[in-house]
Amino acid sequence: MEYFFSFNNRTNATPTTFPRRYFFIIDDIWSTDAWKQLKSALPTNDNKSRIITTTRIRDVAKSCCCDFVGHMYEAMPQSEENSCKLFFRRVFSSEDCPKHLTEAASVILKKCGGLPLAIISIAGLLSNKNPTVEVWTKIKNSISSMVEKDSPVDKMKRILFLSYFDLPQYLKTVFPEDSNIDPRRLIRLWVAEGLILGQSRACTEQSGESYLHELINRSMIQPSKIGADGRVKICRIHDVILDFIVSQAEEENFVTILNNSDPSDYTSNKFRRLSLQSGFSEGSKMPKASKDLSHLRSLHMFKHESLPVVPSEFAKCQVLRVLAIKLRLGDNYIKHVGHFCELKYLRIKGGIHKLPEQIGKLQHLQTLDLAYTRIEKLPASIVQLQKLVHLLIPFGVPLPDEIGNLQALEVLSGIDLDRASVKSIYGLGELSKLRDVRIWWSDSNEDNSKEGHRTACISSLSKLVKCSLQSLRLARGLSNPDVIASLMISCGFIPPLRRLVFYDEFPTIPSQFASLVNLTRLRVEVGGVGGLEILASLPILQSLTLDTNSDVSNLRWVISGQGFQNLRKFNFEIRDSVVGLMFEPGAMPKLQRLKLCLYARWQLDVHGGPVVGLHHLSALKSIALVFNCNGAVAAEVESSEDDARAAAIDCTICIYQSV
Repeated sequence: MEYFFSFNNRTNATPTTFPRRYFFIIDDIWSTDAWKQLKSALPTNDNKSRIITTTRIRDVAKSCCCDFVGHMYEAMPQSEENSCKLFFRRVFSSEDCPKHLTEAASVILKKCGGLPLAIISIAGLLSNKNPTVEVWTKIKNSISSMVEKDSPVDKMKRILFLSYFDLPQYLKTVFPEDSNIDPRRLIRLWVAEGLILGQSRACTEQSGESYLHELINRSMIQPSKIGADGRVKICRIHDVILDFIVSQAEEENFVTILNNSDPSDYTSNKFRRLSLQSGFSEGSKMPKASKDLSHLRSLHMFKHESLPVVPSEFAKCQVLRVLAIKLRLGDNYIKHVGHFCELKYLRIKGGIHKLPEQIGKLQHLQTLDLAYTRIEKLPASIVQLQKLVHLLIPFGVPLPDEIGNLQALEVLSGIDLDRASVKSIYGLGELSKLRDVRIWWSDSNEDNSKEGHRTACISSLSKLVKCSLQSLRLARGLSNPDVIASLMISCGFIPPLRRLVFYDEFPTIPSQFASLVNLTRLRVEVGGVGGLEILASLPILQSLTLDTNSDVSNLRWVISGQGFQNLRKFNFEIRDSVVGLMFEPGAMPKLQRLKLCLYARWQLDVHGGPVVGLHHLSALKSIALVFNCNGAVAAEVESSEDDARAAAIDCTICIYQSV
């Protein structure tokens, strides 16, 4: 069991904040200054707390040891035995190596020098090859004989070089610049760049997912967040691999990266793909020799006040296919967007307030992501974008009247139906390819003037559910049993919905949910305790988020051993009430991740704590407990934490306190 205490505000973290013993792990400290700031927030109360820090810089390690009575441990290469285990598990999914490959494997492992990243990289390469002596000997010989005399860093680079150049051509150019990667966004970028080809949209996205899995298998990309359904949600790139990718991309003239430097210092006069990183000042400008941006196909910009290109020059990017920028003030640049007739992907973050009407000229645009802007209205010409597949906008933007014209649309997020016309809401139902919808509606039951809007909404949603809708997220006004009942009746059959999310409160769990047998993900808010057996009956539900705000305190939701047979992730949050949770024997047999937000204030003498029966969750791997300490005494808080730690013996457990 691991136990962590998390604090977010360093100014409030003082020695008195930590009356007990704690175990801190601080990963990857880059400077002594950073360590000094962190050190000031750590406990010095002689309670024998323990601190582990990691760093790549020896001086930082020495500083950590000097400030506390500590020891510096330098990570050593893996032993021969552990290297073999890691290598063979990666290649063969077991620790056994076929006899005919033993000799080649021994030589390859020796050249890896016990470096884990090198081992898994070369193993990822070999796992995609035929396990023959000829193939393995070729790989063995491809690693330079000089590698044994190289430093560990050079040795690592040689292994990565081999793994990189063994990639198929279509994968050599699909590496992102970010350290955090949303796979959905990444695949959209690949499609826009023409790096993924397919006869249909579905085939293209399937190819994108297979590319992603191949990169993960070769250890070029690391999954850092896995969903309840086993799909990768967030990826990361190891820093060493990122450095290698950047150097190779620049050497092949695939991408130019400007980071922490004056753009005028860069002498190239031809850019195909440009990534502008941090460090540019307001007055930075591209050099005269580099002002020809006519060949620019892709522009990514992160954390900038402004582009180091004047708007008139920006308008010359005639072959631009991908534009992903973050600007504090960007209206002067966006007004030229109509000139980018080849643009397929447009993502803007920052303070822009409107789009120009010329955006309707972008007849190749597939993705328009404005979710993190201040746009309040879409231009009427947007309905001319016949190839638009993904439309993401801020919540509260009204639906365009002719929305039904966007027949290629598959993903729609942020629309406010309350501000839309009845005609436009009916038009929503004409989007037969729509598979993911997130809409907002501030309608209430008492407002009869909106009855036409609600009727139109139910009609359109019913049509969408009958077509290809898989994910539906509803906020405000639509989260009530009457709407759900009307929707179920209108459908006339079991809906194919796989994800359903509500951001408004039901009085109790609606009985109509029992018919949603295809659901794998559900989020729902309820005002009372009860009806849990309805959700427990959903046969393939994998992820459940349940928020409750019961008027009655000191009652429990009871999870029995019946139902929830496939649930893998469960988030349970109590708001403004003292309600507990009990797991009975056999409850949630496949549950792996649990997050509970509970009140620590509880009638301990009667009920025994806010959460009971954690030890019955046989498959549990991790728990996050958030205790609201408002109104609780120290004994209640400590007892709740102690009970949780004692029950979760084989899990990683993170405990947080809030007020």
